[in-house]
Amino acid sequence: MSPFAGEFIGMALLILMGGGVVANVVLNKTNGQNSGWIVISFGWAMAVFIGVFTSVKLGGSGHLNPAVTIALAATGKFSSSLVPTYILAQLSGAITGAVLVWLAYFKHFSATDNADVKKAIFCTAPSIRSPFHNLVTEAIGTFVLMFGALAITPSVSSLGTLDALPVALLVLGIGLSLGGPTGYAINPARDLGPRIAHFILPIPGKRDSDWGYSWVPVIGPVIGALAAGGLFNLLS
Repeated sequence: MSPFAGEFIGMALLILMGGGVVANVVLNKTNGQNSGWIVISFGWAMAVFIGVFTSVKLGGSGHLNPAVTIALAATGKFSSSLVPTYILAQLSGAITGAVLVWLAYFKHFSATDNADVKKAIFCTAPSIRSPFHNLVTEAIGTFVLMFGALAITPSVSSLGTLDALPVALLVLGIGLSLGGPTGYAINPARDLGPRIAHFILPIPGKRDSDWGYSWVPVIGPVIGALAAGGLFNLLS
């Protein structure tokens, strides 16, 4: 399999499982309704596990995150010529995964009136809207993701299948400790891809896709990943 296929399928599975756990918790008449933040955090961690594992198995890098890919290329740990291909695979995989979540919970979208809840399945939103502080939060969360991954895995430029679990546990910790202010996108494709899906899908009773905020979970993670990659290089 090709790196594109690995990143695409891995990302689609990540969003299917991650968006799926949010849908299970927040939509009406699901078996998991109102099961809470810990369930969401664990669900996203397991989504990262299966996504990374699958990506690596199928020939991808296991990045599944444009911010990570960009930071690795900027610090000389990844070929810059591959960056456009990887980002395209990650973004298109994220859109595909979000569409699959919508299909899986199709009847529950119709049974739910709250438009904000429906949007939350696809993309993040701040609990207190303050673009600068929200940007800082996303940068800090992604810094922890990038620095932690560099510290605990032999080669983030090309993860192995055994690296999937520690990366998933790292994401679990970030969600539980730093996820409150912004919903911890910590990944531009994870937020932008499903936001595009929310915009184009015929979801009954949906609201706007909040494009005014959409730049925060894109720029913040890139800043955080670049800072982490640069500091790690300096210290090592």
